[in-house]
Parts: sequence; C-alpha cells; structure tokens
Amino acid sequence: MPATIIQSNAQPFDSVEVDPVTLDIIENALRHLREEMDATLVRTAMSPAIREQGDAFPLVTDRDGRMIVGQMGSFLQGFLANYEGTIEEGDVIWLSDAYACEGAISHNNDWVIFLPVFHEGRLIGWVSMFGHQTDVGGKTPGSLPTDGTSIFQEGIRIPPVKIYRKGVFNDELLALVLHQVRIPEWNRSDLNALVASCRTAERRMRELCERFGVDTYVSSLDLLLERNYRAVKELIARNISTEPISFEDYVCDDGAGFGPYKLKCTMWREGEKVILDLDGTDPQSPSSINYLLNENVQKMFFGAYLIKAFDPQILINDGFYPLVEVRVPEGSILRPKFPAALSCRTHTLSRLFDVMGALLGQKTPQFLNAAGTSTAPHLMYSGYDSEDEFFQLFQIGFGGIPARPHGDGPDGHSMWPDFTNVPNEFLERYFPIRIERYETIPDSGGAGFFRGGNGMLIAYRFLEPGVISIHDDRWLLYPWGVNGGEPGSRSSKILYRTDGSVEVVAPKIDNIRVSSGDLLHFLTWGGGGWGDPLQRDPENVALEVRRGLISSEGARRYGVVLTGEDQVDGDSTLLLRRSMLNGRGELPLFNYGGTLDEILERCHQETGLSAPVRPSWADRRSAQSL
Repeated sequence: MPATIIQSNAQPFDSVEVDPVTLDIIENALRHLREEMDATLVRTAMSPAIREQGDAFPLVTDRDGRMIVGQMGSFLQGFLANYEGTIEEGDVIWLSDAYACEGAISHNNDWVIFLPVFHEGRLIGWVSMFGHQTDVGGKTPGSLPTDGTSIFQEGIRIPPVKIYRKGVFNDELLALVLHQVRIPEWNRSDLNALVASCRTAERRMRELCERFGVDTYVSSLDLLLERNYRAVKELIARNISTEPISFEDYVCDDGAGFGPYKLKCTMWREGEKVILDLDGTDPQSPSSINYLLNENVQKMFFGAYLIKAFDPQILINDGFYPLVEVRVPEGSILRPKFPAALSCRTHTLSRLFDVMGALLGQKTPQFLNAAGTSTAPHLMYSGYDSEDEFFQLFQIGFGGIPARPHGDGPDGHSMWPDFTNVPNEFLERYFPIRIERYETIPDSGGAGFFRGGNGMLIAYRFLEPGVISIHDDRWLLYPWGVNGGEPGSRSSKILYRTDGSVEVVAPKIDNIRVSSGDLLHFLTWGGGGWGDPLQRDPENVALEVRRGLISSEGARRYGVVLTGEDQVDGDSTLLLRRSMLNGRGELPLFNYGGTLDEILERCHQETGLSAPVRPSWADRRSAQSL
C-alpha cells in the first residue's frame, strides 16, 4: 500500500502557462538549489567520506517524486510505493534499508533523508539527500564485510522511520541507532548535515512559490519534465536501433573465491520505448557484491549516458522515464533475494557504467568510451592510537578514467564525477598514517589515439598497530580499450612488512593486521585507450614522457622512438610504425587483453593471486545457505 499524503489544503493545482524567461529562471534556481544543498552538507558533516570526499547525493523532485535536479535519479518512488504510513507537514523520513525501498539506496551505510515540502498546506515536492556513513556497526569496522553472507551482518538496518514527526524530533530513536555504531559523533553530525541540506532546499522551494506563485512553480516542473521527455524521445529515435545489441562484462570476484560474475545487458527499441534487458546476468553471489538495482536508477544511468554523448545541453531529470523499460532477472546479482548481503555492491554498480557505455556506443563507435569507470577501491584502517583513542579511516581511491571520443581519460580520478580526494594533509592530521607516495603510474593507461587515464600509486605508512580492509576490483580483468585502443593496467595491493616480508594482498579482504611501520602500496587500475595508438602525435607522446605519464619504453607502444629521454627520433619512429603496421591485423572494436579463459589461465603468474572459480548454480546456493 503506498504512502498516504495528508494535506491541510486539498485544493488542486491549476495548470498555467509559463513564459520562457520565468521557466529559465526557475530551472536555474533549482540547479543552484542543488549546489547549495551540497555546500550545506559538506560544511556541516564531520566524517571525511562526506565532508572531504563528497560521498553524498542530492535530489529535488516534484510532488509525485520525479527528479527535477539531482545525480542518481529519483530514489524516492521506491519508498513511496512501499511506505504504509502517512506523510504530513513537518515529517522527516530516515532510512537505510535497501530492501524497504526497492534498492533506492543500495546498502546499510547509506543513510537517506526524505523531506516532503509543503506550501500553504499543499505538497509541492520532495527533497532528499543521502550520504555514506563511515560505520553503521556490524561484524567489521566500516560495516562492509567482504565475507558477509547476509545483510544482518552488515550493521544496523533502518526501516523507514520518522526522525521528525510533525516537526518534533525523535531523540530516543537517534540514541538507539547511535548505540550500534563505532563512531557515533560522526554519524550524529552527518545525520544533522543531511537534514540541514534538505531544510535549505525546502526554504528555497517555498521562496520560489512565494515569488512566482505556487501554480507557476508546479507548472514549471511539469514543463521541465515534458521538455526532457521530448528531447530524449528524439535522441532515442535517432540513436537506438530496433535490432537488439548486447554487451557483457564481469566483476572479477566476490571475495569468497567465486567469480568472475557476468553482467549482461541487451538493448533495443520498440516504437518509442527502449528496452534494457539484463537477462543473462549471473545469479546472486553468496558474498556481499550483490547490487539491488533500482529500475529508476538504471534508467538514469541510461539517460545520463545518452544525453552526455549526444546532447549535453539537455537538463537531466526523470521526464524520459516512461520511454525506458528495465528488466532485471530475479535472483541475479542485480536483483538478489532477501536477505542477501549488499555491503560491497560498489564493484557491481560501477561495472554497469562500463556496460552501458559499451551498449550505447556499439552502433556508433565514434561515441564509444573505453572501460575504466570500473570500481571505487576502498581502504579501511582502524585501531587505537597511543592515547588509547579509537580511530577509523574510510577512504575511496581513484583510478584511471577511460579514454573518450574527444580526449584522453583523466589520470587518477573517481568514477563519480563530483567526488574529490581526501587531502593527504587531512589524513596525516587526523589519522596515524603517513602518505609517502602519491603519484600516477606511468604507462598504466591504455595506449591509443587518446590515452586512457593512468592509475594511482598511494603509499600508506601505518603509524599505529591496527587492522585494514581492502575492497577493490579490476585486479583480474583488464579495463578494455576500444576502436583499436589497448586495455588499461590492472590494480594491485602490496604490503611491505617491517620484518622485510612482502605480501600481495587479496583485492577483497578484511581484518589484515598491520604493525607500526608497515607500508601498503595501493595501486589502482588504468583506463582503456581509444583509437589506434600509432595515430597519436609523436610530439604529444614525447611531452607525456617529459611529464612522467609515459615511460621512454612505454612510448614504443605508440610506435615512438626517443633520442636521449624525451625527444622524438623522427626517422626511427617512422620505421617502427611501419614495422608495427605490417605485423598486425584488423584492429578490434573491443580489446580485452585476451579471452576470459586466457586471462584466468595466466592469473597467478601475472598477479600473484589465485584465480577465482566459476561456480555452478548449486555451488552458489550451497554457499548462500551458509
């Protein structure tokens, strides 16, 4: 039964004409409102994940929960469809349970606030903000157990509850939740910041209603959605074929020894509507890489790619949703059955970006991106310092972004465009850690006419005994290149102990004990290349050698020979390129670095780690039951 909205004024809204200038003013006011929400959040949150890194996502919707501005698409409608209570003015909803909102948020660490906005007794829209909490309890510090087999092991799971009821704060509810977490002062501050961000948006929406009139404001939202619908409808007609096309990619492993896990999507157009069918995706994992995919979020992934590739001036909102149908197989890694573990879903979520980019670009290779928007590597480090104070670091690392049709991929960047790194000075000030190296890895980006972004090497020196957890992917399968571009490099983690021993650390593992003085080399993946490397300007290659982005030896991947260290030898370059052209065949549309079987065969030799095992359905069900 859907939520019941109680309004003191039930008068319906009148649909009015809105002149283009007024519509433009309201649209831009809403864009800035979203930015003000972000600014309020980062200035009042306490955890580095939100305050420094920006791991939070705003949303402003119309009265039906359709996104007008935001980033992840509307994650409100799953809540509205499943909440059986009433919604009144002054209420503020708080939740973190993915299963209670159709995957609108995707693991227990994400706390989301929903705030209904009323004006003169009538609901005019919703605002929301969710942010990743450093810890929400559970079996491991950080609440992201790689070996979790149930969501009950992943920290406190908050159903939809009212943290404010008709404006009255529920302090006992907050006390109950904070009693379950390891750093309650951070969670308290972050929750207050989420609410404050929504309050800011609420004020701005009411100001717009007072300035232009509530009917003009509501009609403007309808027009913005309708304009988006018409624009995307035209993009779909021009760029999406009625002939089905498919693409598949893999999550390397699940931390429990199983993998790789296939994600497959088939796309075609039926009339005006696009079908995204994920049939063929592997069954759910017994471990925690399952991702409860919300259909509206998948629609937003599709729409964002389509708009950015073909017409970036279009305002991204939910207007086009009726033009997209998403089909997700039950019991798959993208629609796991309760109570499947979800905490490490980032790897599966992010791999969908590569799949969608490949789908949308296959028929128009000039718009095809390489792979590399592939994961969000996590490092957790916790323990007690010399003053017996508990510390807990949660950090998301950055890798190489894929090369694009119009340029090189950025070096060492997050898969989320609005994320920033946590400054090293901040880390060294607040945690017993020293950053001894922070640099891009030469040659890690795939060679191409446009180079894939280089990965990062971060060297962490641990200054206190403690435990670390690492969550990463793209350690087994390469980020593929396109249109003749080469794959990017894979990620790796190497631990140098004070006793002189060296360990290659598994990509998904918890509770590794470290001693004071141990050094972790945290190497991330490189993005795939785009286009023929032999067509890249030799002077550009030489420039990047001087900048340390390509090595002298790596320049030969582009058929470039240097004299000294960084000057192009024109004659030798010409001869080398001719020789390389004579020895190769037709360039592939996708370059994976080998077949899946070949990569699995040489896994141990190249990575130092054992290859995961492709399990049967029975194996998966047996492990899940454990």
